[in-house]
Amino acid sequence: MKRDYSKFPNDACGDSLWRMVVEDDDLTKERDLEFIVIFETEDEAMKFGEHLLFNRQKVLLCDNDSEDYPYFIASTVSMIPRYEIILEYERLLEKYASPLNGKNDGWSCYVCK
Repeated sequence: MKRDYSKFPNDACGDSLWRMVVEDDDLTKERDLEFIVIFETEDEAMKFGEHLLFNRQKVLLCDNDSEDYPYFIASTVSMIPRYEIILEYERLLEKYASPLNGKNDGWSCYVCK
């Protein structure tokens, strides 16, 4: 199978989606995607989490194994895993995380066949 770079660009998101295709994942099926945003302080993470909760998002505050960013918020959203949709949500997260010194740190989901 040959990779279509217009659907699966050469970046982390495109690479992840392409791996899913190679593993026979059905990318037309909606599922929960978990987005990770990392923070330097617990207070910054909590403020970000409050914003997501206010907007009816599922969130979880966790400790991170990083000295520089010891906290993260996991935001779970149900969606069809398409490149444009994922990037749009990551941009939205970044918009609210950046003023709090937060950074996107990827996403994950379960394989659907």
